[in-house]
Amino acid sequence: MIRTVRSSDIPVLLEIYNHYILHSPATFEEETIDGENMGERIHTVHGLGLPWLVAEEGGQTVGYAYANRWRERSAYRHSVEVTVYIAPEHIGEGWGRRLYQALFDSLRQNNIHVALAGITLPNAASVALHEKMGMRKVAHLEEVGFKQGQWLDVGYWQINFQGEHEK
Repeated sequence: MIRTVRSSDIPVLLEIYNHYILHSPATFEEETIDGENMGERIHTVHGLGLPWLVAEEGGQTVGYAYANRWRERSAYRHSVEVTVYIAPEHIGEGWGRRLYQALFDSLRQNNIHVALAGITLPNAASVALHEKMGMRKVAHLEEVGFKQGQWLDVGYWQINFQGEHEK
């Protein structure tokens, strides 16, 4: 089941995200975050009218996805950055695709024109997921991050949703 995030999800979201902070270059954060910080992030996303979704199976949260503004300037108002994190024990079960499908459906309904995703490279599984969702690589930034003793590249994938929007 995919649903909107609730404040009661914060402890599990922290467990998932902090795992990636500590054990993966997928996020460039290097210090774990706390419940207050996660709550503020959710509040910010919802304050922008954007979706934050949770995947649940048998009452257990297995992952989450959300959209946040791409950039601050007003001309970017129809563009968002999308993010998905899956609990390590549920990777490969199709939750990333299902979460992104629900997220993209919501973004289309809310007149979002472009969604972008930054991927730390190399990451074949994440690249495959984003391309399966119809996203295409539009940029490659070399050695822009340093984590876990190594320089890291970031690629950006983009999807343009159909439809014209009021200006």
